[in-house]
Amino acid sequence: MAETATAREAGTDTAMSITEIARRLAPVLAERAASHDENDRFVSENYALLKEAGLVEAGVPVELGGRGAEVRELADMLRILAHSCGSTALAFSMHTHQVAIPAWRWRHQKVSVVEPLLRRVAAERLILLSSGGSDWIGGSGRAERVEGGYRVTARKVFTSGAEAGAVLMTGAIHEAEDGSRSVIHFGAPMKAPEVKIENTWRSLGMRGTGSNDVFIENLFIPDANVAFSRKAGEWHPVFQIISTIAFPLIYAVYLGVAESARDIAMDMARKRPQSDCVTELAGQVDTALRAAQIAHRFMLDVVDRNAPSADTVNEIMIGRSLVAQYAIKATELAMELAGGASFYRANGLERRFRDVQGARFHPLQSGPQARYAGAVALGQPVDRIF
Repeated sequence: MAETATAREAGTDTAMSITEIARRLAPVLAERAASHDENDRFVSENYALLKEAGLVEAGVPVELGGRGAEVRELADMLRILAHSCGSTALAFSMHTHQVAIPAWRWRHQKVSVVEPLLRRVAAERLILLSSGGSDWIGGSGRAERVEGGYRVTARKVFTSGAEAGAVLMTGAIHEAEDGSRSVIHFGAPMKAPEVKIENTWRSLGMRGTGSNDVFIENLFIPDANVAFSRKAGEWHPVFQIISTIAFPLIYAVYLGVAESARDIAMDMARKRPQSDCVTELAGQVDTALRAAQIAHRFMLDVVDRNAPSADTVNEIMIGRSLVAQYAIKATELAMELAGGASFYRANGLERRFRDVQGARFHPLQSGPQARYAGAVALGQPVDRIF
């Protein structure tokens, strides 16, 4: 009864901000989190709540039927959701950034071609999926040229929220007769018979994201449905936009996980015998967490410039590495602060410890990120560093 009332209350008050809605949904998400984690079960019920509450269209401009939230507010929404359920927040961040990117292009570049998609997200509450983390700048899959378009065959791994998605925003590599390789980008309808989900997600953490493999076999993509094409294995201006906008949203989730780990550990530490060691550990937790928070605010400041470029990619990826490093460190220290009791699943701290490890694996990972930053510092080209 309380659960239904929470969803209904959050979904009917259009004057309520998306962060207020997230806070109202938080207790329901928190209550379910352990069960989803322990059973490797996708957070489908939570997605139903997010839809009912109007968060699916949060990033769609008001003029197109959405709530008009900008990246900073969307990041705050995701961070709050992550306090209760990291899996829900991370999976939903993939949809959220796939909406925020075309919304940014519509607002700031006056790109009208994205308008029908944004209107559909708002009107139909469509869930968009992302394959960007699995095939990234290099691309993956095969696009064979046929009359009127392409035939695509591909396997897209780490497709978070696959079960709930309507459209997979993805790409595939086309190899021309002269040997040149390009990546075509398109939306794959998840209900097409040529698109199937393979249940592969058995993971250390973020177990409820449903980040299964999506297999596409011989799917026809008409020329009219190709959003853009680019050289394979080389940065493109659209990917500078994607990177600048997407990663502050994704890493808001890991920051939220670390913040919740800190709160749990502090509550547990207050019940322990007090000592200089406990006090010092508490200080170390907050110091590491503050570094992650500062780095994340810096990422959002970069987004606010509204000028994606190779330089903003560098700044965003430096911030991404710092958030990852210090969110993980803060959570590890939180485990120490809580003591041996942190090992028990019932406290929820070990789940945060496992979930936050995912921060290591999104692009740009530590090696490519350092090479990119070094190339920028030394005035070297970055086109092929990813």
